[in-house]
Amino acid sequence: MFAGSAFVSLALLWVGGRAGVLDSDAPDWSWVPAVLLVDVAHVYATAFRVYFDTEELRRRAWLYALVPVLALALGVALYSEGEALFWRTLAYLAVFHFVRQQYGWVALYRARLGERGRAGWWVDAAAIYMATLYPLVYWHSHLPRKFWWFLAGDFAALPAVVERVAWPLYVAALGTYALSSAYGWIVRGAGNPGKDVVVTTTALCWYLGIVAYNSDYAFTVTNVVIHGVPYMALVWWYARTRSAHAFKPYRWAARWPVVFLATLWLLAYAEELLWDRGVWHERAWLFGASWDVASLKVWLVPLLALPQVTHYVLDGFVWRRRSNPQLSLFNSDPKA
Repeated sequence: MFAGSAFVSLALLWVGGRAGVLDSDAPDWSWVPAVLLVDVAHVYATAFRVYFDTEELRRRAWLYALVPVLALALGVALYSEGEALFWRTLAYLAVFHFVRQQYGWVALYRARLGERGRAGWWVDAAAIYMATLYPLVYWHSHLPRKFWWFLAGDFAALPAVVERVAWPLYVAALGTYALSSAYGWIVRGAGNPGKDVVVTTTALCWYLGIVAYNSDYAFTVTNVVIHGVPYMALVWWYARTRSAHAFKPYRWAARWPVVFLATLWLLAYAEELLWDRGVWHERAWLFGASWDVASLKVWLVPLLALPQVTHYVLDGFVWRRRSNPQLSLFNSDPKA
């Protein structure tokens, strides 16, 4: 999933270059598969991890009920203070989520092979964090760019000196990781291929999508594919182990990946239809005529953003192994 997602991202970069769209906004033929069917759809995979799993929902009902309620209230409060404040807050929450997810993959692969050394953790953490943070620092210190996270101006500018300081740290972190991985494979005769793929593909795609190219298309195809596809695969795999604890439609979706994906895609399409008709008014060919609901945007925008905010927040809780005993399946020893 990780290597394949990265390969697809790089292939799409090549296609974009051949099609002449690397200097323009992402065209609809890339927006639909990358944004609609991956980025938006993967948000709803959290429902299979939480809200469609009846046993899990009962286990922490207060958490799973309060997060969306509080997120909606905070979203309305922020939007009422200004649209720019709302989108900047949401952008940085999304950035935190994207960075932490890549670290989470590394942590899962460490646990899978029973890696517990503190020195190794520092090497791995420094590598994956710098693989994501350096491109973000570069982005912030080279504003304006031809692309943005949600809306133009949603990032605050940093002085150029910050990027110059971050560059040697970036090189050192990835170089140290490469030496550590080589030592494991060559000297000890045992490496961690999953972890190596995650770190390598993250560094490659984030650098190309943010630093090497100044392109909305390049950022879109390198950012969302490696983020959303592995997550959907993880949740589907997890759902298969939990299907006995959920209602019948859940078991069907967990058994058949086509049903699982179709459910996510249907929910994603419904959300984007409301976004486009009520807020963006950009793709009438796909979602139909726009609605005049400008007076309701203070409620509508936070409400439509609620699924992704809930996904961002709950992901910080539902994949922690210490507070989720059913996640022992991620360890090399199922009894660990």
